[in-house]
Amino acid sequence: MEKRDYYEILEVGKTATADEIKKAYRKKAIQYHPDKNPGDKTAEEKFKEAAEAYDVLSNPDKRARYDQFGHAGLGGAAGNGGPFGGFGESMSMDDIFSMFGDIFGGHGGFGGGFSGFGGFGNGDAHQSRYRGSDLRVKVKLNLKEISTGVEKKFKLKKYVPCAHCHGTGAEGNDGTETCHTCKGSGTVIRNQKTILGTMQTRTTCPTCNGEGVIIKNKCKECAGEGIVYGEEVVTVKIPKGVAEGMQLSMSGKGNAGKRNGVAGDLLILVEEEQDPNLIRDENDLIYNLLLSFPTAALGGTVEIPTIDNKVKVKIESGTQPGKVLRLRGKGLPSVNGYGTGDLLVNISVYVPETLSKDEKKALEEMETSDNFNPNSSIKEKIFKKFKSLFD
Repeated sequence: MEKRDYYEILEVGKTATADEIKKAYRKKAIQYHPDKNPGDKTAEEKFKEAAEAYDVLSNPDKRARYDQFGHAGLGGAAGNGGPFGGFGESMSMDDIFSMFGDIFGGHGGFGGGFSGFGGFGNGDAHQSRYRGSDLRVKVKLNLKEISTGVEKKFKLKKYVPCAHCHGTGAEGNDGTETCHTCKGSGTVIRNQKTILGTMQTRTTCPTCNGEGVIIKNKCKECAGEGIVYGEEVVTVKIPKGVAEGMQLSMSGKGNAGKRNGVAGDLLILVEEEQDPNLIRDENDLIYNLLLSFPTAALGGTVEIPTIDNKVKVKIESGTQPGKVLRLRGKGLPSVNGYGTGDLLVNISVYVPETLSKDEKKALEEMETSDNFNPNSSIKEKIFKKFKSLFD
């Protein structure tokens, strides 16, 4: 099952501060805490999910990798219970409580870490802000660009803040007024009678839709939206080691949000251009070298293409088809910065399809030589090599 976005889990924006992330996690932890939801497996999973999101977003290094590469950028443990190796089915509640003692007051009960149910639902009032939609672009990269990293420029057609009203959507300084319903808070409190008494809930103000203000005079350029259609040139830094299908993210470079809202993100999908000589296998590169029979038998020197240039490789006499030469460090760097792959040279031997009379005669003479006929040990060696390919 595909992992949910960590910001979505905690219901915070990508520009949220550390304090805002901590506060959002505490709210989720209270909502799904096992003391409040005894025996509820769904609540337990959401509790763990929120803890996993907090573990990443509260760590600057993990958060930076997640913002750029998503779940794929958090290390090789993705799919083994968590992208950073700490969470999974084996993670117990006690483990979470011990990891986040500053949130739970050092233990898991409501009595210590949390203030109890008395304050539940009485969160601070806040005004709603519109969020612009994300933009998606594709970038094609060759192996050279992938090996070194590269900058790419995109001219984006997108919604940008209206220059006439500076994104407010109002005409002039007196174009807006404070909402009379919520008094500018963006939320209203509603009382609902239940069998246990009167319960108060805080909801978005229906008059201003949570903005806290009402536009009296709409901007003539953007009709009160605060955004207009324009374009922007964005420079994207592609790190080295990226792979086909990987998605990078630039926060705030998508469409602008209405009335000075939060801008969406720019999502960059990586596509690889097929190299004419080299085949990529994760961080390794593969080159299929076709030798002539004389070179395989007698040995010699051949040129092998790499990402940067060509290198000369010595072929030993008697080289067999299927042999693999390994050129250390001639592959691609890891996107996580953990080493560089190799260039694997897979050797095949070319057998001519047609022969002249003299060539046939020469081969017929060689065929009678014991040296040109494989003995039982050679046959066994070749059989084991082919068998290993299927194992």
